[in-house]
Amino acid sequence: MNMGQRVSFNKTVSNRDNGNNNYRPRDLNNSQDFLRPPRLDMLLDMPPASREFQLRHSWNPDDRSLNIFVREDDPLTFHRHPVAQSTDCIRGKQGYTRGLHAWEVTWNIRQRGTHAVVGVATKDAPLHSAGYQSLVGNNAESWGWDLGRNRLLHDVRNNPGSTYPTILNADESFVVPDTFLVVLDMDEGTLSFMADGQYLGVAFRGLRGRKLYPVVSAVWGHCEITMGYIGGLDRKYRRRTNSEPTWSEHRPHRSTDGACACAEFGLC
Repeated sequence: MNMGQRVSFNKTVSNRDNGNNNYRPRDLNNSQDFLRPPRLDMLLDMPPASREFQLRHSWNPDDRSLNIFVREDDPLTFHRHPVAQSTDCIRGKQGYTRGLHAWEVTWNIRQRGTHAVVGVATKDAPLHSAGYQSLVGNNAESWGWDLGRNRLLHDVRNNPGSTYPTILNADESFVVPDTFLVVLDMDEGTLSFMADGQYLGVAFRGLRGRKLYPVVSAVWGHCEITMGYIGGLDRKYRRRTNSEPTWSEHRPHRSTDGACACAEFGLC
């Protein structure tokens, strides 16, 4: 796929009324939200992040519900204890204030239960609640995609939420695969998702000016969720002779003293 190419959505979708899985692709050329960002193609074409770099962007064992623990043998994965009537969250180690970031989430469909939500949150978002609910997106400090209900959630007491992917009809549901991508662009202030190699469009806008962390909300006992950071791109302009801006990459690196020079920008 060429960078910036518009796509047609052709993922298999189930029909709630008759179980018909034959789904005709829809033309998305009239929707700017479905234009796959050129920088995202650049990022996905980069070599994968090293294991060390992924660990720096993995789940935070010190920023979680007490019903969750990060596996010692695999710090990219957390395990939720089988606690009844409890909703539990965990944030990632790194918060992002600028740049384009992508991470892969692996969450077995059979381990999602009634409320499985993936998204981003500030440091002020709660990580535990009694009962079962979609805790990510329940408040003004988090933004989430409810995987089972195909709903976007943010401050639900004041906002009813919306369908995602947005092109679904009322009688359709999208089956989110075990592994999918979360795409956070803090330069544009957007949160998006990808599944099976397809860009699903912008889910949320207006995120600039915050420091946001990867987050999930889970209710299923013994569920395990893995997060693998793919990488980040910083947006920097330099003028060419034709006055057109260009992009420069942010790549994992360390300075001579062992510290990452761009950590202060939320890129590492």
